[in-house]
Amino acid sequence: MKLIFSRTFAIALVLVLTATGLWAGAATEQAPAAAAEKEMVTDPATGEMVSAPEYGGTITYGRVSWAEHSDVWYISGWASHNIGLVNEMLGIGNWALDRDIWNWRVLSDQPLSAWRGALAESWETPDDTTIIFNIRQGVHWHDKAPMNGRELTAKDVEYNWQRLLGLGKFSEAGASLMAGGFPPEDFESVTATDDWTVVFKLNKPNFHALKNLLGQWIAVIYPPEVIEEHGDYKDWRNTVGTGPYELTEVVEESSRTWTKNPDYWGYDPKYPDNRLPYTDKVVALLMPEGATRLAALRAGQLDMLGTVGDSQLRSIDEVEGLQQTNPEIVLHQYKFRSDNVFYLVGLQRPPWDDIRVRQAMQMALDLDTVVDTYYKGYGDATPQGQIGNDVAGIGTPFEEWPDDVKKTYRYDPEGAEALLDAAGYPRGDDGIRLKTGMAYFERYDVSYAELAAGYWREIGVDVEIDVFGVGETGAVTADQDAYRISWGEGAFRYALPGPVTWMFYGERASRDGLQDPDYDALVDAMLAAPTLDEQNRLAKEANMYIIENQFRVWGPETPQFQATQPWIIGYNGEMRLGDSETQSFLAYLWIDSALKAAMGH
Repeated sequence: MKLIFSRTFAIALVLVLTATGLWAGAATEQAPAAAAEKEMVTDPATGEMVSAPEYGGTITYGRVSWAEHSDVWYISGWASHNIGLVNEMLGIGNWALDRDIWNWRVLSDQPLSAWRGALAESWETPDDTTIIFNIRQGVHWHDKAPMNGRELTAKDVEYNWQRLLGLGKFSEAGASLMAGGFPPEDFESVTATDDWTVVFKLNKPNFHALKNLLGQWIAVIYPPEVIEEHGDYKDWRNTVGTGPYELTEVVEESSRTWTKNPDYWGYDPKYPDNRLPYTDKVVALLMPEGATRLAALRAGQLDMLGTVGDSQLRSIDEVEGLQQTNPEIVLHQYKFRSDNVFYLVGLQRPPWDDIRVRQAMQMALDLDTVVDTYYKGYGDATPQGQIGNDVAGIGTPFEEWPDDVKKTYRYDPEGAEALLDAAGYPRGDDGIRLKTGMAYFERYDVSYAELAAGYWREIGVDVEIDVFGVGETGAVTADQDAYRISWGEGAFRYALPGPVTWMFYGERASRDGLQDPDYDALVDAMLAAPTLDEQNRLAKEANMYIIENQFRVWGPETPQFQATQPWIIGYNGEMRLGDSETQSFLAYLWIDSALKAAMGH
């Protein structure tokens, strides 16, 4: 087990180095004493002693790319990277929860007890097709036109959910295609029965509806007047929310700035007397190059690298190098899915329509060696499916897979070549059997894609990789002739039904080009299951169907790392507060100004 430095160690190290004159950034001889004498409090979520909360300052983090706009109706959770601090949801993860109960470092199906109310103060389920939310009173929209600080009401919630689900005045426009976690056909109505009550009526029981309504990817409450005036919520200039910050400046290709909302309604659940947020500003700097981000972190120009900016450290070399050069920087390790999975685009067209070719693509990859060498022992090469093997009741451990299936997920280049020969793809005079393009997303580790392409070349499959940014991905995935392989993810630990409906089921199968009535029927049965146990059983079967048919090329699940400066207090490596709250936890963090000054920043 390799050492990952904790915040306690980092702060102690900084004080020792500063006090002994070995810290080059020391501001004065008095600064260490000031830092050491600072008031300390107990973090009730971890039991650790931390410097007492203080107000002021700016948190700056690095971003790999921008979300193209801020409307979840069109781009789902990616929008939260713009407006996670601006627009809120009915619920939010409980920041004060004991981290031994839930640490917010994974995105698996969090227990409902891990949630607390945000825009909804409370909720009730009088029967299995009714969910009632009691909307929090005293919450005001930002003092910005056209909302002008008016109070949030149940009508605002009704408007947003009718828009997303295609109900009421939005019935003709239809539901958002992003409403995967909320099958629109499951919902009969969304009605504000008075100023503070919203009633959701379902056509049939949905075991995940309550938690998804509290805080799933698209569960954002937008200002109705803005949607009515502009038709959507895409333009950042029109953003108005109820959250702790306002989006006040966007410099294209450079930065985004969120400024403190002085009238925010919320208080810190760990320290209930403290009104949020703590810092005056949050700034995101666009830094697509990993080396640039690391240099800025080392220089103290960035306070954080992590999932908040899609800039978490994925390279083990970067992690070990940072530990050697900057041991004061705090690193938090986590894993929640594999980002090293490949999607085979056009599954019903040659060559991917032949399962032998799909199997050969998997068998060509020596994942054990990749983990041992490239990832230096970090990570897990054990094959998994669309759902993680360790998801209770749904995942299937690899040792329980059928023997004939396990065989096609193990490294066997000779067997891969035999399959390609049998499928009618012999080597040509140049040694090549197949040529294709791969569309790869810049947020992921292209070096792994290059390694995979090298293995495929050894069996005669020539893959040319093109890397694209977030704004280009829609056009790229639509070009299913040029790019027959694309980036992907697997081993999801998200709540159902998402992992088994994404990409394969019904209309959402377009990216892979899969039209499989047997799979669709299986998912239909899962969605109609009368009990949670039956739903999980059918989800498990659907996951194994994906595995057995080799609809994905599995890649290792490797850890990722969040990095923070030691003066950022209150952070314990959390990824998100819920499924999609990628920014909201920043409102709970503060800066130890004395420690920061002691380090010369």
